Amino acid sequence: MTTVHKISALQKNVKNIRNICILAHVDHGKTTLSDSLLASNGIISERLAGKVRYLDSREDEQERGITMESSGISLSFQVISNILNSETQKAELKREDYLINLIDSPGHIDFSSEVSIASRLCDGALVLVDVVEGICTQTHTVLRQAWDENIRCIIVFNKIDRLITELKLTATEAYIHIRNILEQINAIMGSFYAGGVMEEDNLKRENKNNTNEENEESEWDEEKEKEIFFSPEKGNVIFASAIDGWAFRIDSFAKIYAKKLGIKEALLKKCLWGDYYLDPKTKKVIGYKHLKGRNLKPMFVQFILDNIWTIFEAVENNDKEKVDKIVKSLNLKILPRDLKSKDIRAVQSTICSTWLPLAQTVLYSIIEQLPSPLEAQKIRLPKLLYPQNIDNVPDQELTENQKKLENALYECDSSEDAPVIVILSKMVDVKPEDLPTNRRVQLTAEEMRENRRRLLEQRKLQLEGQISSQSSGAVPISEVQTLISTENSNSKSEEEKKKKEGTLIGFARIFSGTIHEGQTVYVMGPKYDPMDPTKFCTQVKVENLYLIMGKELETLSSVPAGNVFGIGGLNEAVLKSATISTLTECPSLVNVNMKAPPIVRVAVEPYDPSDMPKLVEGLKLLNQADSCVEVLIQETGEHVIVTAGELHLERCLKDLREKYAKIGLHASDPIVPYRETLSNQPAINTNPFQEYSDDEEENDDDDNDENEKAEKTKTKKDNLPIGTKIVNTSKNMCTIRIRAVPLPEKVTKFLVDQSETIKKIVEHYDNRRKNIASNDEALDEQKEIKDKNERQKFLDELQKLFDEASESSTNIIDSNRQFWKNIVSKIWSFGSKRIGPNILVNNIPDYERIPWCSTSNNDKIEKNSQDIVSVRDFEGSINSGFQIATNSGPLCAEPMMGVCYILENFDINIDINQENNDALSMSTLSGQVISTIKEGCHRTFLEWSPRLSLATYSCEIQATAEVLGKIYGVLSKRHARIYEEDLKEGTQFFQIKSLLPVIESFGFADEIRKRTSGAASPQLLFHGYIVLDQDPFWVPNTEEELEDLGEKADKENVAKKYMDSVRKRKGLFVDKKIVEHGEKQRTLKSK
Repeated sequence: MTTVHKISALQKNVKNIRNICILAHVDHGKTTLSDSLLASNGIISERLAGKVRYLDSREDEQERGITMESSGISLSFQVISNILNSETQKAELKREDYLINLIDSPGHIDFSSEVSIASRLCDGALVLVDVVEGICTQTHTVLRQAWDENIRCIIVFNKIDRLITELKLTATEAYIHIRNILEQINAIMGSFYAGGVMEEDNLKRENKNNTNEENEESEWDEEKEKEIFFSPEKGNVIFASAIDGWAFRIDSFAKIYAKKLGIKEALLKKCLWGDYYLDPKTKKVIGYKHLKGRNLKPMFVQFILDNIWTIFEAVENNDKEKVDKIVKSLNLKILPRDLKSKDIRAVQSTICSTWLPLAQTVLYSIIEQLPSPLEAQKIRLPKLLYPQNIDNVPDQELTENQKKLENALYECDSSEDAPVIVILSKMVDVKPEDLPTNRRVQLTAEEMRENRRRLLEQRKLQLEGQISSQSSGAVPISEVQTLISTENSNSKSEEEKKKKEGTLIGFARIFSGTIHEGQTVYVMGPKYDPMDPTKFCTQVKVENLYLIMGKELETLSSVPAGNVFGIGGLNEAVLKSATISTLTECPSLVNVNMKAPPIVRVAVEPYDPSDMPKLVEGLKLLNQADSCVEVLIQETGEHVIVTAGELHLERCLKDLREKYAKIGLHASDPIVPYRETLSNQPAINTNPFQEYSDDEEENDDDDNDENEKAEKTKTKKDNLPIGTKIVNTSKNMCTIRIRAVPLPEKVTKFLVDQSETIKKIVEHYDNRRKNIASNDEALDEQKEIKDKNERQKFLDELQKLFDEASESSTNIIDSNRQFWKNIVSKIWSFGSKRIGPNILVNNIPDYERIPWCSTSNNDKIEKNSQDIVSVRDFEGSINSGFQIATNSGPLCAEPMMGVCYILENFDINIDINQENNDALSMSTLSGQVISTIKEGCHRTFLEWSPRLSLATYSCEIQATAEVLGKIYGVLSKRHARIYEEDLKEGTQFFQIKSLLPVIESFGFADEIRKRTSGAASPQLLFHGYIVLDQDPFWVPNTEEELEDLGEKADKENVAKKYMDSVRKRKGLFVDKKIVEHGEKQRTLKSK
């Protein structure tokens, strides 16, 4: 049994520490494997391994049978080895204890942020693969995550028993099947390596162009490439059945057969995997070429798999003599009652787990294959410290403190002089009863006697005090008892109230130094910059340190470098994650990449309005404890939570009701985002919304009817191109001509992908303007040059895509192809929110303005533009109108995507500077320009045939042929588009891939499971936005359409259904027929 004192002692020996996580697709056996490892330390019974799911501490985790939160535990393992004594020249046994900090992570895609957290804290990983299902979506994702974090992995082929019991494969067929899966894994790893080399070459080439220095291309290191591959002879592949508790590597069989075959163990280890065969005549190992047509089995099959298959077949055939012979030949100590069991699976499990114990094989592999913190930090931390540099080295010379910090990190220095550096990856909610301070402690006999004596003295003093204060002699015993019971109840109620208050502790790992209870440290957020230590940095005192043992916690006084632990007292200083250090020079190390961005929104409100403060506090705790959830307050005052998917949403609402807010909640229907975009066809209905015509009529009444009519007449006469409108402000003070055109598809995709780059450029531009305004020229020149190069690189790539579009354009605006060629220099702004995939272009004649986000001096432009200086005064208003329009489109007030607005003219019809003018003031006119630009953008948008872009999931389902028809029925009902269907080689499973609208995904997983009786379960990963190629305003027009569909168009317009549902939710006008006279006989009949 592992004790706290033992683990605390092991924490000080950093060479014998292994920090590992278990990664896999959902239901591939992670938690079951964890149970077997826990059983080896006596934490749970071996018979309960795989059933108790110890690390799934949440109630809903146990109910659903899946892991939702990462949880950690510390294990010890003793390795016994033979060493030669140099003095006596005799072999002696050496016992060495190792500490293994194990983190079990979820496999469901909704909780992929938990995988990112686990991988950041660990140096190694066990990647489980179900040999029946093979490589799945999350398998590829976790391999990528491990690659990005520089984590060394061990592949565990789990559920080997299913190849025998379910697929009924022979040993040879099973070998071929496993080999194919291993080849797929190595192909994935090879693609990661090749992609990394090519990316490095591109970055070096760009640096060469920017600095005019000669850089050699990265060499293809074949030796390094071989290191990343998995192969059983290397020892980094395990074959297991976690539910049955057995596993093996080829090393253990190599030791057995080396003596029998007279072959060296090292040579036999290389030959037990692959196309190697044993010649029965010569007793030599031969390759595939020397078979000469003989039907020999590979050595892996002959010496390993055949033995396992023999055990399963003997037990299944109830051949007791053969079973007894196998047990005796393997020298296994198994009770006769276990062998006589009528449960075939139990007998198979007992024999195999006794012969090939899983925990021993896995733990030994971890110690042998995965690095200690001392070895791993030298490899992993350069990428964390300098992620922006190609070679992961600093740009400039380091200060003394920075050098000290870097050396301490690389050496995993746990001395008292070393700076403390901790990565806190997430905050974990802990039940009050699980805290060590609230745990009931068994008192000794002496302590109980002392408590009794103290209680009697207190009662005696209370009685004496009451007797002396009263004139009547005696005090009734009942009053004394009432007084004592009241005081006891008050003290108990205070304790109970304190226990009910939960707490958040940090799940962290220390990389350098030794952290102590009560120590003062700096807590730095993800946005912390050592150049400005006053921002995003808080000084706090460490209240508690904990050893994490699943849901149980044990108190520690200090934690040395290289360990995973819990830290308390940081509730007010940490939002989701942080870096903790004793030096302010330490950079932020917690930029975790989220593979599944939150997409599903829900508005929440309490049943009782007086509980609103509790809801706000509960949302704050939820935001801290969940690394993926986002909590927002909308302009309307609604509290909104944004989650990664339906399952994540259910968990968040459950936590809010039961743990954080502890109140009754009402949640709205899921709010799914849409995007509004344009097609290359003209609009079918030029005035789809009556509200626009109503607005025009109101303007006619308020302003000048004759001017509006003149404008409309002029518009018709000028025959403006499609998507062009001329709009006027109130009283025709300003006339604006604006045009909308759809952006090329590749440009839109590029802008969506580069949103973070655009955001960085805009932030740099804003900071630069602030510095210029405050006359602060103390700027980092290197950073300035780097930001300038990044902006130029972005614009060059954007112009390249526009040039390609102008050459291959086949849409309506072909006549204006040349316009795309010079568009980048005319970009005014991006929208919405200045970073979106929409562009505002300046094409006003004789009007020159500063290029987008340019920090160059604009004196020259000012001098050349004195005649139209008044237009420059409205730049902010024009941009604001564009931002508002693109943030809330005309279809259903959702953001636009892929629209280019061209400002072609801006005329000012009065002299604003003239005194005593009847015109409105400058500020009022600026507001009118904003609303006019917004209205013009919406009108030009509706000149085209608009489209809705749907948020979509990439849906992957594995199922047998029997339930394929039912799956297709559900997918068709929910408007999914199937793009791939394939039979997985060597299995009976079909793999179906489709694109499913997020709005149709709610209840989808449950419906699939119900229709297939649990035989299929979908995996949903956010894919992006896909245009729904259907006009929301479409009605039958042609003779054929009228003949087929009739005037009512009985065919459902899906785009209009989605659009109307959003408009109705937002309280906008909905074009819907309403029964006017419901009491009429004709109306009643139709009902």
